[in-house]
Amino acid sequence: MRLLIVEDDDIVADAITRGLGAANYSVLRVTSAEAALAAIAKEEFAMAVIDVGLPGADGLSLVRRLRAAGKTLPTLMLTARCTLSDKVKALDLGADDFLSKPFEAAELAARCRALMRRATGALSGVIKLNRMSVELLGKRLCIDDEEVELTAREWSVLECLVRRVGLIVPKERLQQAVADPDQDLTANALEVHISRLRAKIGGAAIIRNLRGLGYRLEEAKSP
Repeated sequence: MRLLIVEDDDIVADAITRGLGAANYSVLRVTSAEAALAAIAKEEFAMAVIDVGLPGADGLSLVRRLRAAGKTLPTLMLTARCTLSDKVKALDLGADDFLSKPFEAAELAARCRALMRRATGALSGVIKLNRMSVELLGKRLCIDDEEVELTAREWSVLECLVRRVGLIVPKERLQQAVADPDQDLTANALEVHISRLRAKIGGAAIIRNLRGLGYRLEEAKSP
């Protein structure tokens, strides 16, 4: 698979290239948002690893331009800044995940695998998490090959989470996904739907609450 690396620091870029190369990925490295947009226009990439602190237009601006252009390319943001507001802003702009510097090459490769696996599952319409299988097109949840009945709002919550499995989904995005067009959904009401969904999923997966950020659907560890 071909990955795009957008990083202006030569030392960091070299470490990323060597680490992902060892994981059998092909890598193209560019140093600016403008060069990244030009590369994406010419070539297909499985995902992009983007440094937030680029010269000129920063990494967040690059993600905003990609999403505005309809590009669904999975993006992993690298940042030396790790404040709550930075994380929330990156997610709201359409970034898929973020990793704080410094980081280990093994974690970077694992995050990349998770992002690409999720993107592949979303395209095929079926996302599998060990004992749990979610059919996006048919709106079906099966656990251990047994179908689990969900309400419309429980399904909306699950679909929103499973499309970003392993990643944080802001609470506001979940509220928008399940609210009626003419009625806002309160935070307390959302928590009720999530609680009911947790009960139906049981130990097949974990819906984790990350205070101040949102929720994340995680694969349950095999027994």
